Amino acid sequence: MTELGHRIILHAYVTEKSMDEMERQNKLEFVVDRRASRAEIRTAVESTYQCKVAKITVKIVRVGKIATVRFSKEFSAEDIGGRAGVF
Repeated sequence: MTELGHRIILHAYVTEKSMDEMERQNKLEFVVDRRASRAEIRTAVESTYQCKVAKITVKIVRVGKIATVRFSKEFSAEDIGGRAGVF
């Protein structure tokens, strides 16, 4: 991970729902720094995993801030998940 990625992306967030979204909707979920904006999360994900992000949604939960990242069609969430340590 790049330095920017280390500060913003804390780790992948893996649940049954997130695994289903990865397969069906080309999405991954990450626990991110609570202070990070969507633009900062986009930049960190794109630079860390050399991919193109289509959309980001965020939610605040007990474990922190969760970013759901949908990737462009030319990038596979399963491949990126392998690099992110999901598997």
